Amino acid sequence: MAIVTRQAKRPIGLWLKMTAVTILGLCFIFVWTVFSSSSSTDVNFQRESFEDISEPVSSSSSSSSVHKQTTPNEQNHVEESKDHKFRENGEKKVSGSPSSHSSMRPHKKEAAREKKHVHNKENVNQGSLEKEKEEEGEEVEEGLELDHESDDSVESVDGDSEMLEDENMEEFKKTKKGKVKGPLFDSNVNYRWKMCNARSKHNYIPCIDIEVGGGKVQSYRHSERSCPRIPFMCMVPLPLEGYKSPVPWPQSKLKILHKNVAHPKLSAYIKKHSWLVDSGEYLTFPQNQTEFLGGIQHYLESIEEMVPDIEWGKNIRVVLDIGCTDSSFAAALLDKDVLTLSLGLKDDLVDLAQVALERGFPTLVSPFARRRLPFPSQVFDAIHCSRCRIPWHSNGGKLLVEMNRIIRPGGYFIMSTKHDSIEEEEAMTATIASICWNVLAHKSDDVGEVEVRIYQKPEGNDLYELRRKKIPPICKENENPDAAWHVPIKTCLHTIPIGIEQHGAEWPEEWPKRLETYPDWINNKEKLIADTNHWNAIVNKSYLNGMGINWTNIRNVLDMKSTYGGLAAALSKQNVWVMNVVPIHLSDTLPIIFERGFFGVYHDWCESFGTYPRTYDLLHADHLFSRLKYRCKQPVSIVVEMDRILRPGGLTIIRDKVEILNPLQEILRSMHWEIRMTFYQEKEGIICAQKTTWRP
Repeated sequence: MAIVTRQAKRPIGLWLKMTAVTILGLCFIFVWTVFSSSSSTDVNFQRESFEDISEPVSSSSSSSSVHKQTTPNEQNHVEESKDHKFRENGEKKVSGSPSSHSSMRPHKKEAAREKKHVHNKENVNQGSLEKEKEEEGEEVEEGLELDHESDDSVESVDGDSEMLEDENMEEFKKTKKGKVKGPLFDSNVNYRWKMCNARSKHNYIPCIDIEVGGGKVQSYRHSERSCPRIPFMCMVPLPLEGYKSPVPWPQSKLKILHKNVAHPKLSAYIKKHSWLVDSGEYLTFPQNQTEFLGGIQHYLESIEEMVPDIEWGKNIRVVLDIGCTDSSFAAALLDKDVLTLSLGLKDDLVDLAQVALERGFPTLVSPFARRRLPFPSQVFDAIHCSRCRIPWHSNGGKLLVEMNRIIRPGGYFIMSTKHDSIEEEEAMTATIASICWNVLAHKSDDVGEVEVRIYQKPEGNDLYELRRKKIPPICKENENPDAAWHVPIKTCLHTIPIGIEQHGAEWPEEWPKRLETYPDWINNKEKLIADTNHWNAIVNKSYLNGMGINWTNIRNVLDMKSTYGGLAAALSKQNVWVMNVVPIHLSDTLPIIFERGFFGVYHDWCESFGTYPRTYDLLHADHLFSRLKYRCKQPVSIVVEMDRILRPGGLTIIRDKVEILNPLQEILRSMHWEIRMTFYQEKEGIICAQKTTWRP
């Protein structure tokens, strides 16, 4: 009977337990719903009001800064932010040698597990990232007005020895099996930095320069980008003779401080050329002296006479100039409303690309041998190569095939050379014929002592089919012409886009109409218009008038995560140029930026950027860090890279989540940056920070 009684009571106890669990569950759902809905409302309110920042709060020259906090039901209030002093309690020294690629160690006994690293340095291209882009969804960000997922992970940065490098890699491999979520930057870590001791010293460009070398190593640079396994984590020194604030624009067109660009081979180069003069403290650039004999104006006029259809500043707006010499071509076209991006080649040991950047002319440093350039297809209105020594006809003409990829259908390739040998001229003629370029003009300029040739890319595919020899062949349909990051140059021709739904099918409107004219192939034009209005409001109400920025000292601007080029468009009336960077793991909007009359590049911020140290006056990062997800092994290395490429006295504006900005401020303070302003609204915020001349 005892057994029967126990069996009869079991259902009653079970029902009581189930009832209790159900009641508790309903209570939890009710409470969670109330709090989540109110939180969502707060975020929407805050982001809509972000562009109304009008009263900056600047920090004094001391180590204190001002912090603004705003809630929907309360007025803005100001409170003192944390002390700027670099805290050394409990810090650990690390090596600054780039050969170890690590210069800081966490203030912890054990390092946390590394996040999963989805970037394969050797095989990444835009085509392989389509799945990840689909996971990102159709959403395109518009500054602080859009919601952003919190893509956080525990981050560990290890020490300076090769043994610790192996430990890092072991931890990294472990996280491939399972992601370890946590903050992007560890707020419990204190940093102490050391200097890089790379072979190229104060001109160090990671991924391009060879870090160390023995007596047998003659070259300073890799033939292609080659980044270290462990990210670059040391601070690049200032020039040996010191550093001063650069000469502001437009005076910098005529003179720059010599010691800011000092290089042994530059001194030898100056003695052999008349377009730059060593005037003691300054390098000067006489207006009547250029690499073009007869003057740059004579050179441009001769081009216009040869091809009247070329109208600088109207149908020709975005130009790529191969190689850096005296920048007179870019300077002259700038007066005609033409944006010219100079490509400083990797073997430029004289560092003329650095001189061009110091003068305030857009320049990108990139190898050009086996891999595609970091540009989309069909985007440049014209490409120019002055006194060209590039063997375009060699290796099956693959370098010329790459030019064919990035030039717009109907676009122009302008080349001036010394008088070539008969063999070289015949080889070039055969290569041009194989890719069906039309020879518009070929003229010997007796004044300039050069031969000027102008070619035009075809606007349709008919000529490709009429070739007797199909060499180079037509690319396969599944070959993505816009895949450019770490992608080998393909020795095939991509077909000319002919449908209105494809970018490059039609020539853009003349400048400046093309800035506000959106072709049929651009989807979601409403988002593009909203993005333009959004950044116009932010720039006009905040950046130009509300943050205390002296724009007379700003010339070179880097937008580290550009979507539609909204920041560049909003600043188009200022005396600045903007390098738009579209990260490779986000939606490919770079063709739209070119279509609007600006330029930019693809880049992976897990690697160093293709520029010299101390070349940008302003860095802008809108939700860059929160969108990194688990890509970079050490996100702190991005901050180190920002320190490398920003000039002392330069500014950075970072818009992101508070949980990212708080520890990020501590990292900047450890580098002795001055936090000039912080503005927080619940979960979102802005930092404006200024780099100093401090080096460890």
